[in-house]
Amino acid sequence: MIKKTNLPEGWARSVLGDNFDVQLGKMLSEKAKAGLQLPYLANFNVRWGYFDFKKLNTMAFSDQEKKKYKLLKDDLLICEGGEIGRCAVWKNLDFEIYYQKALHRVRPKNDKAITKFLCFYIQLIASQGKLSRLVGETSIPHLTRETLIKLPILLPPLSEQRAIADLLSTWDDAIEKTGRLIEKKEERFRGLLNELIKKPSKNEDWKKFKLGAISKIEKGKQLNIEHMKDDGKYYALNGGVEPSGRTDDWNTEAGTITISEGGNSCGYVNYNLERFWAGGHCYTLLKINNITSSYYLYFYLKLNEPRLMSLRVGSGLPNIQKKDVYKFEIQLPSFNEQHKITEVLFSAQQEIDLLKQLLSKYQTQKRGLMQKLLTGEWRIK
Repeated sequence: MIKKTNLPEGWARSVLGDNFDVQLGKMLSEKAKAGLQLPYLANFNVRWGYFDFKKLNTMAFSDQEKKKYKLLKDDLLICEGGEIGRCAVWKNLDFEIYYQKALHRVRPKNDKAITKFLCFYIQLIASQGKLSRLVGETSIPHLTRETLIKLPILLPPLSEQRAIADLLSTWDDAIEKTGRLIEKKEERFRGLLNELIKKPSKNEDWKKFKLGAISKIEKGKQLNIEHMKDDGKYYALNGGVEPSGRTDDWNTEAGTITISEGGNSCGYVNYNLERFWAGGHCYTLLKINNITSSYYLYFYLKLNEPRLMSLRVGSGLPNIQKKDVYKFEIQLPSFNEQHKITEVLFSAQQEIDLLKQLLSKYQTQKRGLMQKLLTGEWRIK
């Protein structure tokens, strides 16, 4: 952030509570389940800069509570738990709504600061880990009101706050629209999977096989920490959903299907488009026979991922045993039909992947702009 020696001209240091009123929402109770049910926003409704309305819960509010917990235009909501710092500004949509205890409502006390600017400022320091350090290392971290009102903030002149907020809002709009488009494409993709694979698989012409009969199932090799490096050429997949790091070595060719062997994500299916290191908690499907399309097999396993995950055993560190993966039953149409199905699904998957790349670029651009604009390195007149 900005050192005291080079504070931008016209900017001032303050603490959040000097310029904003902070209040936690209503606590959900058994009493709130009786009476007229009104919609309220919960932690999961607040995203990074926007609101998700796919699911809205309700509870009863007294007349006094309605006045206290009703959201007004430009109120800022900040999550007090979960992803610390996730926040969004209420834009006064065409319905009344309230908020519950998992959220801090922040409202200006004076004309020195606006919540739209503060929203981006909170996101910036959250991305830098500053909020997490203030909260401390606890099993269930919470951003208390006391911590929030003492939070140091930098405030440019009001006109500059508005200009910065307006510019960054352009990226928020693009991020929100792209995210919603991805959700629609993914919903369509799930429909295609169901239509092209799940329903036709009931056809008697489709042949049943054990997964181990059409591919060689191998467990990866553990990669020690000394072989991991930030700028490694290949990613290391040690189970899980995302790579666990990078390395200069690889042990598995591109085009390989993997199934997570252990941990909370055991059963997760991935198709690896490049060479990688398969770790000790990762099953690889090798030497797939010539009557099976690897892409079709991936899509079939992805559709049946819940079945794979149900194979897990153990409670402390769950895992899937190799013998159960071997016996996992799949159904195959003719190779020609597999190819036709794969073409449709692969095209739909590519659309989603391209949109995710675009979303990632918008998010990276926004982070870079926030760093420049919210520290005064770049000024807007």
